[in-house]
Amino acid sequence: MLPPIAGRFVAGETPAAAFEHTRQMNDDGVGVILNLLGEHYDDPEPVEEDTQTYLDLVEDIAGTEMDACVSVKPSQLGLDLGDDVFTENYHRIVEAGAEHDVFVWCDMEDATTTDATLDAFDEAMDIHPWGVGLCVQANLKRTMDDMERIVDRPGRLRLVKGAYNEDPEISYKGKQRVNEAYKELIRYCFENRERGVGIGSHDPEMISYAKRLHDEHGTEFEVQMLMGVREDAQRDLAAQGYEVWQYAPYGNRWISYFYRRLRERKENALFAVRAILGQ
Repeated sequence: MLPPIAGRFVAGETPAAAFEHTRQMNDDGVGVILNLLGEHYDDPEPVEEDTQTYLDLVEDIAGTEMDACVSVKPSQLGLDLGDDVFTENYHRIVEAGAEHDVFVWCDMEDATTTDATLDAFDEAMDIHPWGVGLCVQANLKRTMDDMERIVDRPGRLRLVKGAYNEDPEISYKGKQRVNEAYKELIRYCFENRERGVGIGSHDPEMISYAKRLHDEHGTEFEVQMLMGVREDAQRDLAAQGYEVWQYAPYGNRWISYFYRRLRERKENALFAVRAILGQ
C-alpha cells in the first residue's frame, strides 16, 4: 500500500488511481505524462508485462477525454536484454499510440543507453510523426551534436539538465556549467524549431528564459515538471495560459523512486520529515 507521504510524488499503485490524479490535474489546466514505474530488467517476463501494461494504458487513455499521455524508459522495455528487444517493444507502444492518437514520450537514461534510444526514436518519428517525444540531457557533452541530428525531425523534445552522475570525460560538472549548457540547448531549439520544445525544469530562471525566447522567436513550447515538486507553480503557469504537463509516475515499484526524490531535493526531505512528525 502506498503511504500518504509517498503519495506526494507517486500517483498511486494502479491505473485507476493514476487516472484519478490525472483528472484532478486536468481540472487545474495541467496535462499529465503517466509513467509506469520500473527499470533495468534483466528478465524478459517483467519487460513483457510492462510493455503490455503500456499498450493497455494507451488504449484506456484513448477511451477517455483526459489530457494525458505516456512516457516509457528504454531499460524498462528490455534494453538490458538487447537493443532489438527495446526497439521492438518501444515500437509496439508507438504503433498503439498512433492507432489511438495518444502521445508517447521516451525518457533518456544513463549515457550508455543514448545511441540505442536515439536510433529507436529516429525510427519512431516515421511511425507516429509529431506523436512521439524524446528527453535530451544538457549535461552530456554530446547532446548538441545529437540535436543537429533530430532538430528537424517530427518529434517533440523534452529538455532537461540531466540527473545521472556521468563520467567527467563525457559530461559537464558543476551547477553553473550545466546551467550554461541547458540555456545553450534551449536557445538552439528556439532558434531552429517552430514547435515541439518542452522545458523539463523546475528552475524559475530557465522557465523565464524560455518565455523570453518565445517572445523573441515565436516558438511554441511547454513546461514539464515532476509530480510533487512546485505544483503551485505548475497551476499558476497553466492559469497564465502556458501549456503545462506534469510527469506523474505510478505503480507498485515506487520505493526507489520515492527515495530518489528525497535525495535530490532538500525541501522534499524536509516535507517528508514534517509529514512523519505530524502523523
